[in-house]
Amino acid sequence: MTTGGTTWQKLLRLGAVLTLVAATAGCQFFSRGVTISDPVIDTPGPPTGESTIGAREHPRVVAAYGGVYEDRGAERAIARMVGRLVAASDNPSQSYRITILNSPVVNAFALPGGYLYVTRGLLALANDSAELAAVISHEMAHVTAHHAIARLKRAEATAVVSRVVANVVDDPERQKEALASAKLSFARFSQIQELEADAVGVKTLSKAGYDPYAASRFLKAMAEFSNVVSARGSGDQPDFLSSHPTTPERIVKARNAARAINAPGFGERGRDAYLNSLNGMLYGDDPREGFIRGRSFLHAGLGIAFTVPGGFALENSKEAVLASNGSGTALRFDGTNVPASMSLADYLRSGWVNGLISESVRDTEIAGQPAATASAVAEGWSFRIAALRANGATYRFIFATREPTQAFDLSFHTTISSFRMLSGRERAELRPLRVRIVTARQGDSIDRMAARMAGIAPDRRAELFKVLNGLDDDSELQAGMLVKIIAE
Repeated sequence: MTTGGTTWQKLLRLGAVLTLVAATAGCQFFSRGVTISDPVIDTPGPPTGESTIGAREHPRVVAAYGGVYEDRGAERAIARMVGRLVAASDNPSQSYRITILNSPVVNAFALPGGYLYVTRGLLALANDSAELAAVISHEMAHVTAHHAIARLKRAEATAVVSRVVANVVDDPERQKEALASAKLSFARFSQIQELEADAVGVKTLSKAGYDPYAASRFLKAMAEFSNVVSARGSGDQPDFLSSHPTTPERIVKARNAARAINAPGFGERGRDAYLNSLNGMLYGDDPREGFIRGRSFLHAGLGIAFTVPGGFALENSKEAVLASNGSGTALRFDGTNVPASMSLADYLRSGWVNGLISESVRDTEIAGQPAATASAVAEGWSFRIAALRANGATYRFIFATREPTQAFDLSFHTTISSFRMLSGRERAELRPLRVRIVTARQGDSIDRMAARMAGIAPDRRAELFKVLNGLDDDSELQAGMLVKIIAE
């Protein structure tokens, strides 16, 4: 969460950008530098219409994903591999503009006109040049096949169908079935594009001299990474599931495509050189957004911290800190602008809370700071809300659930009671996590290496270490082997 206020309108604008990206990109692997850069590869330009769309949306995408991330080592590694991939692609004259996004999520996507994006989170997960090349060749396949434009047109058509159904069909059940059918049709359309891009990407990868099995290897790594880091419970994620084939299906098809080319062991992987290019890369939260350490959120710039109860998983973003517990309770923490002359109780009554229960508004204190709390019920949801002032800023805690229980109220009160001001020493000692490349020594084990990981919950260190290094339960570290650890 950045310093400074945020508004619900700002959040809605962000949502619109992400919706557009999902509709046109065709390849968001997971849903969460080079400034606005010159093209890494500068070849003759793409069609004017597609280039215009990409140029228009590029600044919005960069803003939505935390800006650009500057890392000269990663930029040089990408530039080298893109040159090889372009020469081996179906359209060597296509121009590409590669941007590294300053986001910890594992994601990559393309916009019309050759605008390709990879996050630093994805770079940190890849274990060799071939795996990153597999991602980029997949995105290039989307561009050369004009998938983004086709998907955007299909999305627009689906939206038109939805509006017509909503206006014409009176029977709610038939309306629901028709809308579901339209959504499923779009999902199947998107899935076919993903599988096509996988197949073309594997061929390009091999033609460029890289290991074609890297595609299936990285898809497997993404699935395992998701299992380790996403402790968000059983909440539905329809946007991701509706636009992607199941990962097992993609892994099998990508592996079969590689087998049709050659047996394992063929092609360049470039592991050590790639890992060395990652050394020192920022991992996880950007310091400007604050830090998540286990169940606590700490922000050196704002000088604040709070902790969520056991069972909750925190997620940081530019606009807010979010959390959920897998049992239907969600939390949002953010900052907002409230005139100093307005009391916090009056702020809660000012109309921004739908379904506010007026008699529930209470003045109180949190961590010795002025605060107010309230409850609300709207559209089947129950809310507990707290607003507080600290260091001249106003912050909000918003808890939501469909089934209010005593545990829900306890989670709310436990969290807001944990809010505190950081000491000067605590603020000075907060440092970002980085990818560190270290050399295994004789006798080093997975558990011993994992124990060196910082900022990671102890019960997740070994699993995360294995995923980040492409290891399984039976793997053994060899003396001289380069591995990634997460450390300050």
